[in-house]
Amino acid sequence: MRVQVDLKSTVAIGDLAARFGLATHVLRHWEDVGLLRPERTSAGRRCYIEADADRIGAILAAKDAGLGLADIRQLLTAAGPARRAALRAHREAVDAQIRALETAREMLDYAARCPADDLASCPHFRALVSRRAGRRSATG
Repeated sequence: MRVQVDLKSTVAIGDLAARFGLATHVLRHWEDVGLLRPERTSAGRRCYIEADADRIGAILAAKDAGLGLADIRQLLTAAGPARRAALRAHREAVDAQIRALETAREMLDYAARCPADDLASCPHFRALVSRRAGRRSATG
C-alpha cells in the first residue's frame, strides 16, 4: 500500500547517502536486500523521509556491532523473542571472537618480550606451538 508523501519533507538518495558518508549504491543495495523501503515519486524516484534516516542509523549501529545484512534484516523484522534469541547468539559469537583475540594478544606479548633473537627458540612461543599441535611441552 502506498502512502501519500509530502515531497517537501523528503530527501533525495544522494543527500541522504551523503548525510551518513555512504555511496548511493549502498542505499540501493540495502533496498534490494529488504532493509530499506523508500517511497517513490510518480516518476519512480526514491524519496526518503526521516524514518528512513532512523532506519539507516539502526543499520549502521548493527553493522558496527558486527552483524551482517541478513542478520540485521532479521533483527529489524523479527518479533521480540526471536530478536532476543538472535542477539544472544550473536553475543556468544562476539564472546568467542574476544577470547580468540585475547589469546592472540597474549601470544604477541610473549613473543615481543622474549629475549631470544629467533622466535622459534623462544620457550614461551615453543610451548604455545606445542599446545596448538596437541603436545605437552617441557615448559608448559
